Amino acid sequence: MDERTREYLRGRFGDHYRRSSITPPPAANEREWGFIPWTEGPGETMVRHRSLLDLGDIEDFLGRKKPRHVYFSAGRYDDPSASTMGEKGWRNSDLVFDLDADHLPSVVLGEDSYAEMLEKCKAALMRLLNFLDDDFGFEETTVVFSGGRGYHVHVRDERIRGLERDGRREIVDYVRGIGLEFDELVEVETVAGTSGRSSPADKRTLPTDGGWGARAHRHVLSQFDEWLAMDQEDAVEALQRYDRIGEGKATAALNAARTNYDQLEAGNIDVHSAVYQIARLLAQEVVAADNAPIDEPVTTDTNRLIRLPGSLHGGSGLEVRRLERGELAAFDPLSDAIPETFIGHEIAVEVTEGGLVELDTEAYDGDSFTVEAGHQTVPEHVGVFLMARGRARKAQE
Repeated sequence: MDERTREYLRGRFGDHYRRSSITPPPAANEREWGFIPWTEGPGETMVRHRSLLDLGDIEDFLGRKKPRHVYFSAGRYDDPSASTMGEKGWRNSDLVFDLDADHLPSVVLGEDSYAEMLEKCKAALMRLLNFLDDDFGFEETTVVFSGGRGYHVHVRDERIRGLERDGRREIVDYVRGIGLEFDELVEVETVAGTSGRSSPADKRTLPTDGGWGARAHRHVLSQFDEWLAMDQEDAVEALQRYDRIGEGKATAALNAARTNYDQLEAGNIDVHSAVYQIARLLAQEVVAADNAPIDEPVTTDTNRLIRLPGSLHGGSGLEVRRLERGELAAFDPLSDAIPETFIGHEIAVEVTEGGLVELDTEAYDGDSFTVEAGHQTVPEHVGVFLMARGRARKAQE
């Protein structure tokens, strides 16, 4: 990034901060703070081990320093400005989750557009929130758009703030479905003998009221619904794609599921041995479909620095946005995270990498457009986005 571009962005970031109201996190004075300035050269240098005593009022600091990136720690300390972690005196930490579109198994790098990546990341976010709300019952959760490629979730529930790495690892393993075994999901009940049985027998069911067992049950029921809606011959053929399921077992499983559908719907996977076998095979697909592919090291790290909501992302020029739950469904980061400071102006840039730009802008009557290489006059938020991503330089006006 050349000097003109760097100084332009630094100045406009400062303008944004001077007109913005930033709400710091709880216990802000107990946290470590860090930032990355607009420095020369290709690399970025983190300035960290700062406290609010070092920085001063956060809004005044941001307007004065105009940083490229701003972070605060998940951890709370006795002395957050100490230069080593051992000297800081760790008290407790928020539980932080990071979803990055670049790391999602469903994202195909080089094929998915930026908008498609962010949409897939939002779907993963909703799965994560389902775990945090329904499985763990966490309180005090805050959702944040990262300003770049994904979302952060901060959990400040008092019950978990004192967890160290091993305890956080267990939560990570659960939401990722790591080590999940089918037999652990199945509930076994001994029932009295029925017709044809003179002795008690075990009845195996998948729970329907929550947890991974309920997720497995929904997947099993959904798949059987699909098969039962098909032509019988096609359904039998589809079932035979599974390991060790031949025509006989496939036919028996379909007939048993159709005849005992109410029991299957209630969680009973013992309506036939073939149904149980298929349910076991289907359960292997549940983790891939329903897990939350979080960035594991972020959650287990009690000292992690995370982006400050309200700050700007120096790699996109978009705002790190704190989001209410009611906003999530309609939230479009490529429109709703554009800072108002950059709207309503045009600037001149030298585009070095032309191509698709996915930002909502009235100037182009849509949410995506193509920009040509060379000298261009564009809406300022588009120019800031291109310069921050290294696709353009600031031109002389």
